Amino acid sequence: MKRGKIATWMAGLLLSAACLPAMAETSIIHAGHLLAVPGEKVLEQQSIIVTDGRIKDVRPGYLDAAAAGVADAKVIDLKNAWVLPGLIDLHVHFGGELGPGSQLEEVQEDPEETVLKGVVYAGRTLQAGFTTVRELGSPARTGFALRDAINQGAVEGPTIYAAGHMISITAGHGDANGFSEAVTHALRPESVCNGPDDCRRAVREQIRMGADVIKLATTGGVLSNIAAGTGQQMFDDEIKAIIDTAHLMGKRVASHAHAAAGINAALRAGVDTVEHGSYLDAESIKLFRQTGAYLVPTLLAGHTVTEMARNSTTLTPAQKEKALDVGPKMQASFGGAVKAGVKVGFGTDSGVSHHGLNAQEFKLMVDAGMAPADAIRSATVTAAEVLEKQNRIGAIRTGLDADIIAVARDPLADITALQQVAFVMRRGLVHRSGGQPVAFVPVP
Repeated sequence: MKRGKIATWMAGLLLSAACLPAMAETSIIHAGHLLAVPGEKVLEQQSIIVTDGRIKDVRPGYLDAAAAGVADAKVIDLKNAWVLPGLIDLHVHFGGELGPGSQLEEVQEDPEETVLKGVVYAGRTLQAGFTTVRELGSPARTGFALRDAINQGAVEGPTIYAAGHMISITAGHGDANGFSEAVTHALRPESVCNGPDDCRRAVREQIRMGADVIKLATTGGVLSNIAAGTGQQMFDDEIKAIIDTAHLMGKRVASHAHAAAGINAALRAGVDTVEHGSYLDAESIKLFRQTGAYLVPTLLAGHTVTEMARNSTTLTPAQKEKALDVGPKMQASFGGAVKAGVKVGFGTDSGVSHHGLNAQEFKLMVDAGMAPADAIRSATVTAAEVLEKQNRIGAIRTGLDADIIAVARDPLADITALQQVAFVMRRGLVHRSGGQPVAFVPVP
């Protein structure tokens, strides 16, 4: 599409936004180019019929209400747009954003302040076209509270599947590190555990508080303010106890893991997703294939901390040393995984990077060797599989939630088109139109 036509289309959508109700009981979306199931054939000139937050039907041609067999339908004109399912980010942290004051905020902010920030970050993420996320670590019950408020229609944001606190060992990634002893004991979460029995307790505590998914740290982390490296930090029996306990209670498990030993230990124990996967080796690839686990690469986080280490004073010396090593390795490791056919789910670790920039991950994935169609599929069809919600999200077909976005350019030709989302609908409610937010009205 020529630039002038894009501007005209965007202006038209913006004009219509003023009179577009936040939600109509039935809407008909006229989709010019429809990626109904990313990775499959693009459909042209389709009508998506949305009723009560669900997709009632997808039919060829541009139908009016009478032809669609509905009454009082609002027609949404996306004839010049590329329309696709709402995007899914499998790794975000709505509790904050990495910056020079991050360590001080840990001791200064109350949970109430964290939740209020999370409302802002959740809104930015939804406006960027991400209608579902997996929140993989937040203080206290803040992630659960935000999830519940969004589900109730009280605040604007994506659908959240939350982990609560990450399960960690003493002095590991997830413990309170780099503070005085008094502060450390005050900040240490109940999810810190040592030994298999104690780690079973930690899993059950998170589930009791409302966790949808369990996250553990089998290796050190870049942002732990301790010079303990990124190697394996949990014993194999601790890892197995965590994963077995979560699975016994019907929860999937995500493992923060950089070094190959920690990755492989998690895979052997039956983990569902590996987050980061910075130092995959041949054994890792073999285990991914054998177990069917997914890699969630978070390349944007690696890129962000590398730039911070080189160009700012945000990171502590211990963090900086790890960032300069992990960032570049993460990109290369991901490229090898793609070539080997490892299943990939999209995730950014946003909170390390600024919230709302999630779609920058796509370009990093493509630059590392992933086809644009596969990158988009990782954030839709595959991500829905990871969440075991493929009967609700991840595609545009009859019966699924009406999570729908649109961009002005073909993302298969230029993946950066996804960085400028013009239209966002979540469960039938329009949140963005004409490239601008639509006023959100909380449910009374």
